Amino acid sequence: MDSFRNTLLSPEERASALLRELTLREKIGQINQHIYGFTSYEIKDGEFRLTDMFRKEVERWSGLGMLYGLYRADPWSQKDFTTGLTGDRVADAYNEVQDYVTRHSRFGIPVLLCEESPHGHQALDSYLLPVNLALGATWDPQLASKGFAVCGNQMAEQRVDLALVSMLDILRDPRWGRSEECYSEDPYLASRMAEAVVRGIMTAGLDVVAKHCCAQGETTGGVNASAARIGERELREIHLPAVEAAVRAGTTGIMAAYNEIDGIPCHGNPWLLKKVLRDEFGFGGFVMADGQAIDRLSLITNDDPAMQGAAALKSGVDVSLWDRGFTQLEKAITAGMVSEERLDEAVMRVLTLKFRRGLFEKPFMEKKIIRGYTPEEYPETLQLARESIVLLKNENGLLPLAKGTGSLAVISPLAADVYAELGDYTPPQRKGASVSILEGIWRAAGTEVDSLTAPIPKDPEVQAEYIASAHRMAMEHETVVLVLGGSSSRFADMTFEDNGAVGKRHDNGEYVNMTDCGEGVDVADLNLPPWQIALLEAVSSAGCRVITIMLGGRPFAMNTIAAHSNALCQAFYPGPMGGQAVAEILFGDVCPSGRLPVSLPNTAGQIPAYYNYRSSYTARYSDCPDAPVYSFGYGLSYTSFAVDDVCLEKNTVTADEMKKNGVSLSFKVRNEGRMEGTATVQLYVHDQAASVIPRVRMLKGFVRVPLIPGEEKTCTIHLRAEDLLVWNVEMEHVLEAGKFDLYLYEGECDRWSGELELTDC
Repeated sequence: MDSFRNTLLSPEERASALLRELTLREKIGQINQHIYGFTSYEIKDGEFRLTDMFRKEVERWSGLGMLYGLYRADPWSQKDFTTGLTGDRVADAYNEVQDYVTRHSRFGIPVLLCEESPHGHQALDSYLLPVNLALGATWDPQLASKGFAVCGNQMAEQRVDLALVSMLDILRDPRWGRSEECYSEDPYLASRMAEAVVRGIMTAGLDVVAKHCCAQGETTGGVNASAARIGERELREIHLPAVEAAVRAGTTGIMAAYNEIDGIPCHGNPWLLKKVLRDEFGFGGFVMADGQAIDRLSLITNDDPAMQGAAALKSGVDVSLWDRGFTQLEKAITAGMVSEERLDEAVMRVLTLKFRRGLFEKPFMEKKIIRGYTPEEYPETLQLARESIVLLKNENGLLPLAKGTGSLAVISPLAADVYAELGDYTPPQRKGASVSILEGIWRAAGTEVDSLTAPIPKDPEVQAEYIASAHRMAMEHETVVLVLGGSSSRFADMTFEDNGAVGKRHDNGEYVNMTDCGEGVDVADLNLPPWQIALLEAVSSAGCRVITIMLGGRPFAMNTIAAHSNALCQAFYPGPMGGQAVAEILFGDVCPSGRLPVSLPNTAGQIPAYYNYRSSYTARYSDCPDAPVYSFGYGLSYTSFAVDDVCLEKNTVTADEMKKNGVSLSFKVRNEGRMEGTATVQLYVHDQAASVIPRVRMLKGFVRVPLIPGEEKTCTIHLRAEDLLVWNVEMEHVLEAGKFDLYLYEGECDRWSGELELTDC
């Protein structure tokens, strides 16, 4: 018996034994992920068939290491309920793929299946969650973990091995189209969410590829894949904590990012992928390339794919994605551009994972119909949507609305569009699988609701007619719910880049539909389209009470919107049950508990608008307020909370005591209103003086506290030594003696401030 088949050996020992048997080409095949999985098959006459492209790829490498996106369904992949893999086809499709791969491998090596899951499996009949930015607004890592566990269970039933999940990007420029894939502008909140999501998916037995590493959210001008023009200190303080958190949580893979950092592309950055990721963070898994990113290394090599592949492999990339570079590694190794020993490292990581996952013993799926996961059976997606809605303004207690009374109208083309609630990376939806905002309001209102939700007006004359009709309807009603914002929907007449990003439809750069967010949809202006501003002004001038729901995957410029709204809610794409959640908030079935994970600026010219700037930064514009309209952590409720009896365990602590035990801050939170609600108490720290310029505030802890009216709970937030560390002038991560301001913030203002002194450093 071949020793690699001996199940008494460890996965590493078996992988090492198999590696010794492989030819150079077979090794390279194990780290290549060159073809799109959705191109590996076609459905003809209702039957699944492997394509010649897939067969040739397998035969070229005598097997296949990984396959991306077999189940992916969306307009880019051109897979839908007719052309894609529904529940009755999944098992047969998976088994045919696995059978062909193992039969054409000398040693019967199975293939690993990788699938996108930014907010749920990107497959037909998948269980979807709100997008990451909405999850960040919940400030509820535990619930996010449970939601992703449901997604993981569904993927596990389909024998997915690796879930590709966006979780490492920090939103520092809201013009970036991929803002919706970020949990927050803040590294602490993003880190807590990232580690929770990794653990949630892993409970289903899946492995995780966390993406993207790193600083992709910094951008130049908000443009995707552009340069992060920052130094190491900014990188370590803001962008690397989420990476380290994902590694600590046990992520198996890390996907490198498209961008460069201070002139060095992430895919060609050995300092980042080796020294930091492996030596400092202790990461033992594999680094995967982003789609076609290795080929972009021509900017630092030349237009030779072999050189690009060699540069990425040498820098620490282990697995490719759709590029040419890794297909040319035979040439690169033969020419001495990169060593075969480095190739062996990468192959070992892939083979070890295959043995650890038991693919050699059980390569095939039990034949069964894969069922769908519904929100009724798994309510996590609805609860996340409820918790993600942020109440920003509530003039004269307009909300919640009374049911069954009053005169109410809903105005907006977005209100009836379920795809506008779902975000990017969304598969086709069956009718009835999602609840639109309009449908949710109809169900919850308890009375007749008028609506104006005509198709999106594109022609200026049609826009003018729509706005005039909206004004007339508003004059006939006491209250209008106006849904403004945009969409990441790809379900329109649009083109795509080779890596799946949205392409531009017209030479003038105009995008179709109301698509103004998502990969490839970056903007220079954060204002609403002019016709939406005109719509808002027309409705507000009608004398009715205006409740504005802001729907989107990024912050918009909020000054005009807030000025013309009597009540205002922010709904970052809230997912398939978002319409129900919004309606429940409006009518008081649910008390709003969302808090902003990102600051909402007055204008794009105010960027950067994040809250945790350095103390040296002073925004003093002559034509704009200094602060954002609504800052990070902000959010209102229908009840009121008191934070009392705050007790800092010690006001003075030595460095040794801090390293050993930290310091606890205890306090009482009381619901002083008449409605059950959830307080989100946030702890911020400001270093009064340090060897490098400190930030005005940094989030270092938070706690969500559900309370019935009159209830009081005692809570504790533990401040650790690592929360006070400074990256000093020598780029050492150290404790420095000094005084620290502490703040407890809830919803809209500070509830307590104090001081901690650190000594003997």
